[in-house]
Amino acid sequence: MEEHHTFNNQPAENATDNGQRKSLSIGQLMLRRFFRHKLAMSGAVVLLIFIAMAIFAEFFTPVAPFRYGELEYAPPQRVHMVRDGRLQRPFVYGIVREFDPATFQTTYTEDKETVHPIRFFVRGYEYRLLGLIPTDIHLFGLEDAEGPYLLGTDHLGRDLLSRIIYGSRISLGVAFSAVWLGLILGVFFGGISGYFGGIPDMIIQRVIEVIMSVPQLPLWMALSAAIPIDWPIERRYMAIVVILSFIGWTGLARVVRGKFISLREEDFIIAARSYSTPTLRIIRMHMVPNFLSYILVNLTLSIPALILTETSLGFLGLGLRPPAISWGVLLQRAQSFQTVAMYPWILLPSVFVVIAVLAFNFVGDGLRDAADPFQKL
Repeated sequence: MEEHHTFNNQPAENATDNGQRKSLSIGQLMLRRFFRHKLAMSGAVVLLIFIAMAIFAEFFTPVAPFRYGELEYAPPQRVHMVRDGRLQRPFVYGIVREFDPATFQTTYTEDKETVHPIRFFVRGYEYRLLGLIPTDIHLFGLEDAEGPYLLGTDHLGRDLLSRIIYGSRISLGVAFSAVWLGLILGVFFGGISGYFGGIPDMIIQRVIEVIMSVPQLPLWMALSAAIPIDWPIERRYMAIVVILSFIGWTGLARVVRGKFISLREEDFIIAARSYSTPTLRIIRMHMVPNFLSYILVNLTLSIPALILTETSLGFLGLGLRPPAISWGVLLQRAQSFQTVAMYPWILLPSVFVVIAVLAFNFVGDGLRDAADPFQKL
């Protein structure tokens, strides 16, 4: 009797579980699958850190990113926690700068007699939080000296870590702005092409084919080189966003066109037309939500490509230029092999680029798997 009771109870549990699954909406199912994707969740955590770092860049920077210093090309400072055999709070030693007249090189050594404790929520240079609230509180720093220089300094003595954090605002901002503008263009022109067909479809598709037939890198370089050198940073920033989105919308437009062609013959679309529903309402309320999951995946996977493109243009000197700070601008000094060999820490901005790109790819893969209707829960 006991075995028979266990056997009969199992289908009831499965039925209850299946009932719970059926009661979930598509968005809830996607979220559940996404939360079970370990790589996607780890990438999402990294992205949240990067986004917070970009929004509150001044709070996270221990040194003013535009401040010139006397320690040109100083190596990264080591963080210590043990002194005289005793465990202490994290600290760094002072820096002693020496110039060798024989080799004309500057060397840096630690001054073991000078100790600078690293403190959290320390006061430093003044700034406006979110551009509104005046404050001078920073996440960490030194109370009795400037620093610490955890990733070293550049050729003008500026803190590299602070400039990398500050540069994330522009690099991520360009990518996000360009991908959203590209999304608007792709959905708009792809929707017109797929929904109406005929002459509008032919014209839009020919334009897309012309844009896609030109190699992207030379086209980016040509358009970026056409930007006047004397333009201010804000205008150049917008020009880079427009250039990246102008080239990036074509792939999404073709996919949207195909989706619209398949959806416009569905029964619910025909029924909406029979009730004289406005065309824009049909597209906005009935057609776009049916492939919204693909749009989210496309956005997530497009951002890494735009980050790499902005970095490449900045590295080649065709994107943003100093005094603007972006990851590509920071890597311009890495064009000289001799400089890289002598001061390898100037390549550290590329590490942040790699981490950001991998995080976006992990999140995109997780969203793609979560949106797969054949994926198991």
